[in-house]
Amino acid sequence: MAPIHVLHFADLHIGMENYGKFDPQTGLSTRLRDFLDRLDEIVAYAQAHAADLIVFAGDAFKTRDPDPTQQREFARRLKQLADRAPVFLLVGNHDIPGMAARATSIDIFRALDVPNVTVGRSPGSRVIATAHGPVFLGWVPFPVRNRLLNQEEHRGASVETLDRAVEQHVTTFLSDLAQEAAQHAMPRLLVGHFSVGGATFGSERSVMLGRDLVVQKSALADPAWDYVALGHIHKHQNLTPARPRGAPADFPAGGRLPPIVYSGSLERIDFGEEHEAKGFCWVTLERNATDWQFVPVNARPFRSVSVDARAVADPTTLVLNALAERRLAGAVVRLQIQLGDGQEAALRRKEIEAALAATAGPATLIVQVETATRQVGVGLNAEALTPLQWVERYCAVRQKPPERTARLLAAAADLLQGTGA
Repeated sequence: MAPIHVLHFADLHIGMENYGKFDPQTGLSTRLRDFLDRLDEIVAYAQAHAADLIVFAGDAFKTRDPDPTQQREFARRLKQLADRAPVFLLVGNHDIPGMAARATSIDIFRALDVPNVTVGRSPGSRVIATAHGPVFLGWVPFPVRNRLLNQEEHRGASVETLDRAVEQHVTTFLSDLAQEAAQHAMPRLLVGHFSVGGATFGSERSVMLGRDLVVQKSALADPAWDYVALGHIHKHQNLTPARPRGAPADFPAGGRLPPIVYSGSLERIDFGEEHEAKGFCWVTLERNATDWQFVPVNARPFRSVSVDARAVADPTTLVLNALAERRLAGAVVRLQIQLGDGQEAALRRKEIEAALAATAGPATLIVQVETATRQVGVGLNAEALTPLQWVERYCAVRQKPPERTARLLAAAADLLQGTGA
């Protein structure tokens, strides 16, 4: 049987609009365009390389209730993928509504029975027919505690106890899935959306929806699988150990472990992902002989620029030179400037803002000024300071003007005199 080519991607997060600009022509954020452009790259690659199966490992949108425009744009591109090959959509934590009775953000494709599209709302499995043969596909969406556990049985249990119960539930289901997969001679692929022990976490923590659960890597490292496609963590990484502990010398021939891979997100969401490569995985799926590669996409760059101008007379020129030396075209820029006491008046902000505007990407300007403040009562214990000394210390720290400080001290003195303090 010929190898089956699988395109694995995850964590699209359409609707993430931080660091975006308003586009007056479309009425949309420029960041929405970024995320849709990355999905267009997925579509183009799948078509150009004749993908046999497209696997999306969860989190289509930023929120559980995407607006109609976001849904329309996602559906357009999904239709292009489904016209090419079978598509599997897994439900991630950003796709799940707060109440079990409500639909997920991708349930519409299941309700309409869109041809060539399978939605994994609850744990399950099925055989997917592709152009180069069948694939056994198992999946586990983001584990939601109140949907997996019997409420009566666990009533009154602690959060830690419930977390252990959910982890055991997921581990047991993964074991059952592996046993089911082992009964098939065809290539076998597992898809999951959750955190795995030993993975390197990233900025997904800042946008987390729902309580997280960590699944042990041993629950996935089963030779029954040929590839484990994961979503949820934004940093691309392969968790497969080079050689399991205690394995025999002939382990690769006798029991090959599957690649356990987070494809990572397609776009950067903040500066915590500034140095992370973004992309998807191209998998050549074969029984006991799977190979894969990471394919980078043209994600918008994030650039941090730090300038220490405390020792120069002309901080503006130093900052402009630092910006000119960096490749900032089209990037989201964070500029941090350190100034000494009294230098702020020499900083020509308009020139710097004009230079940042020329990069065409969103920019953030942060100016930090060191101040030489005389600390009132230095050397005294807090208990030794008088009320008026505390007022004076407050005014000094807050950099109140001398005349304002004098008025506050006079008012405080009158109050204290009236109370007999």
